[in-house]
Amino acid sequence: MSQVRSHFTPWQRALHWIMALCILAMLFIGVGMVSTVTPKYLTLVDIHKPLGIAILLLALIRLYVRWHSGTPPLPASMPAPMKLAARLSHYAFYALMIAMPLLGWSMLSAADYPVMVAGMRLPPIVAPDATLHSVLWNAHRTLAFCFFALILVHLAAALFHAWIRRDGVFEAMTSARGERS
Repeated sequence: MSQVRSHFTPWQRALHWIMALCILAMLFIGVGMVSTVTPKYLTLVDIHKPLGIAILLLALIRLYVRWHSGTPPLPASMPAPMKLAARLSHYAFYALMIAMPLLGWSMLSAADYPVMVAGMRLPPIVAPDATLHSVLWNAHRTLAFCFFALILVHLAAALFHAWIRRDGVFEAMTSARGERS
């Protein structure tokens, strides 16, 4: 008889925290990009593009690991609406972690700008089109705000579980103590 895991696997925890750092960096770099006209803009763009592709690849790996490893169950004491909110927020995170880089890549393709990663030019994923570029730019910007809001809600929920409920949800992602396989 196998016991139920109370923690995410080490791979899941590592991917979570690496991606958290990458996504936060990406959001702040994006804010810096749209708020400057100095030469720093090009430096920020040169970081933003490959970091977006890295986030896309990490999100796909993370999704595979999640499907393969599963997740620890939420506490039985957690109300059903809170469980639903947790499930929906994770769907939203995965959707944004995949959609945002694809939107950015599409936006750059529509503007006929190259996307370079490790010295290699990635192929365009849409044909050049100024109108499409504008639509994609607005979608990318709007979803960035949604992503930032979702991160704030996620952080608030994590702290709520750590400090108020003390139900093990926070510890499932932050610690391997007491982990059972």
